Amino acid sequence: MFTGIVQGVAEILAIDEKEAFRTHVIRMPSPAWGAGLQVGASVAHNGCCLTVTRIEGEAVSFDLMRETLRLTNLGALQVGDRVNVERAARFGDEIGGHAMSGHIMATARVCEVRDSPNNRQVWFELAPELMRYVLTKGYIGIDGASLTIGEVEGTRFCVNLIPETLARTNLGWVHVGWQANIEIDPQTQAIVDTVERVLAARQ
Repeated sequence: MFTGIVQGVAEILAIDEKEAFRTHVIRMPSPAWGAGLQVGASVAHNGCCLTVTRIEGEAVSFDLMRETLRLTNLGALQVGDRVNVERAARFGDEIGGHAMSGHIMATARVCEVRDSPNNRQVWFELAPELMRYVLTKGYIGIDGASLTIGEVEGTRFCVNLIPETLARTNLGWVHVGWQANIEIDPQTQAIVDTVERVLAARQ
């Protein structure tokens, strides 16, 4: 489980490409971030839960299989790109964002960015079948960051970002056309699905 509180941004040092498979090697954001990290541990990359397969100093490797490459933005990344990272939550940790599984449902395209002093508003386009789970003031995971939904318009929604979020995550440099990983809040999904089933049964 993850909290959606991004702990740092890690640079991709190397990529090993194979058929429908790739290995990412990242540089730890800091020595402290890697303290106690072991092979087999779970680390979210742009919100996608990946397993540590190798540790060599500050370089940490992760394998990405076909389904991960299909559903997320990780397959489009190149050496030198940076990803939001969060280590798995431990029992007793403060949940500063909202509970997240690290299972990406889809990507959403950045369709508009509005910058103003000390603020950034980013608009995303999402598949219509997922928009029913996107509610004003609800939670959503975007590239691993737990964020509050601002406004909803048709198949678009926005989030409003403060300087701290812009400094700690990749959301400070996303641009129109960027494909962001999306994790829908599971509680919202469960409620919406339950209500839809009950209403359908009454018809």
